[in-house]
Amino acid sequence: MVESQRGLDYWGVLGLEPGADAAALKRAFRDQARRWHPDLNGSDPVAEERFKQVNEAYAVLSDPRKRRAWEEGLAAGGESGAGDPFASGFPDFEAYLDRLFGRVPPEQEHDDPLAYRDNAEAAAATTEPRQGRWRDSFAAVGRRDVAGRGDVATAPPPPPPPVVAATDEETVLNLSPEQALEGSRVELELADGLMVEVSTPPLAGDGWRLRLAGVTQGGGDHFLQLRVRTEEGLRIDGLRVLYPLELAPADAVLGCQVVVPTLEGPVRLRVPAGSSSGRLLRLRGRGLRDGQRCGDQLVEVRIVVPTDLDEAEQALYRRLQQLAQEREEGGSGADR
Repeated sequence: MVESQRGLDYWGVLGLEPGADAAALKRAFRDQARRWHPDLNGSDPVAEERFKQVNEAYAVLSDPRKRRAWEEGLAAGGESGAGDPFASGFPDFEAYLDRLFGRVPPEQEHDDPLAYRDNAEAAAATTEPRQGRWRDSFAAVGRRDVAGRGDVATAPPPPPPPVVAATDEETVLNLSPEQALEGSRVELELADGLMVEVSTPPLAGDGWRLRLAGVTQGGGDHFLQLRVRTEEGLRIDGLRVLYPLELAPADAVLGCQVVVPTLEGPVRLRVPAGSSSGRLLRLRGRGLRDGQRCGDQLVEVRIVVPTDLDEAEQALYRRLQQLAQEREEGGSGADR
């Protein structure tokens, strides 16, 4: 292996096999430059020297003319080496890569790449030595090949797509009682246009949630909330049917007869006196049928207090309140 005047194996400095392509060369240079950049190593003298070697190796191997001269052993006179562009200091790492790979800041863009190069080199003469020295040193590496001068700068790879935060989504899926009983296959279009096919389980119930793991943008979950209800307000839960029955306070206290819907038509139901909210009344055999099996219908009592009472109704409720207070006071007196 032909070595430079300083005895360096440039391929070995970058950790590459001889003859690696341009993409591998650039990737290895980025890795090694980041590893040994003095700003990232607390100005360690060893890191400074290794960083110089990495820069020298890339400057030679990325230049076809210098690389050919180095490989042929014609490096005499300084052809193989890149000198010491860091004698007066080291640039910021990110700015160093931007300049080296030709990533021109937007405020300094020009139509003519040579015009930008010349302006940058002219400005470097008026800046502090640390900035001016490294800009001049890498001007040849970052230039495009115009009229046979300089190296051809390869375009930087496209930036990675933006990271999308994982978010959960939810969709309400309406099913008929028959679909819920037997299970159903449905197609669903997600927010990003992705079409998914979902199989609902047999005997699914109203309010169930199905989880589609990792299908949303960013890897979040999509939940399907099943709604299994009829127009009459019946809710399906497996083979059971649930129905909320709203009652006025007087009907709940005194008892009454009401007509409630079922899957097979309306039926008459007797509500016992003294029924409180939450009481369940059973209609046997009025649920969903699955072959020989048949569920029940549960009717839940819900007492609804009227809000638009007239004066006479308000007077009656006030009298009921007084009677309740008197009864409570009488009971307390009897205890004493």
